[in-house]
Amino acid sequence: MGLRRISYFYILIFSPMNDKTTIVLDNILNRKSVRNFTGEPVTKACLLVLLKAAMAAPSARNRQPWAFVAVTERGTLDALADGLPYTKMLYKAGACIVVCGDSTIDLQPGATDLWYQDAAAATQNILLAAEAMGLGAVWSALYPYPERENHARKILKLPVNITPF
Repeated sequence: MGLRRISYFYILIFSPMNDKTTIVLDNILNRKSVRNFTGEPVTKACLLVLLKAAMAAPSARNRQPWAFVAVTERGTLDALADGLPYTKMLYKAGACIVVCGDSTIDLQPGATDLWYQDAAAATQNILLAAEAMGLGAVWSALYPYPERENHARKILKLPVNITPF
């Protein structure tokens, strides 16, 4: 066992690694952003697994200030792509999950603006789960761009306290 400095992070190196460790690390290291999709539908079962992975993400004080919108309707996917500059891949996607933050769930009194950290962790879990399932996925930011947030909020009919991430 040794300690090695990589960039600004320190990683503890264990040896030997077991099969489970290798599988997990391979998944993390092989994850990639996919922007070209087949248009094949994503099953409800697959979406549920992705959502469960998202909700298994760490959350400060376990407050879980997130909301998720799974979109499978072609018209809604296209409407999102129409108004979001970096989501044109949605025209060919079978589904998308819009990760959102709920500003009514505060970490502690007065700390309502930390939801995005938990949303980022949930998003990463979705991306890793998609990789493990053989699905293509990409993260496209809506927050902190008010014009993008407002477009998604309008298309998805989200209340004001729910911010698309």
